[in-house]
Amino acid sequence: MQHYWFKPKRYGYGAAPSSWQGWVATVIYVVVMFGLSGWLATGNGQNIIAFCVLALIVTIIFVVLAWRTTEGGWHWRWGDKDRN
Repeated sequence: MQHYWFKPKRYGYGAAPSSWQGWVATVIYVVVMFGLSGWLATGNGQNIIAFCVLALIVTIIFVVLAWRTTEGGWHWRWGDKDRN
């Protein structure tokens, strides 16, 4: 039995944390992004490319983690129409 960290949104596309593991992953993502933005702010503007590359890598890792641990997968949902 697989334990899911995220639940799909009722309307639209995506997911939200539904377990402590999902919340920890989300908090870590936010902290890393704030850390990267703080690092960018301390530079003289030459760090923008490195910031964009690192932010993209961290975001891709988080999205793949959320996608793989979402109950029912990701697809567009129309609320109660999608419930069986």
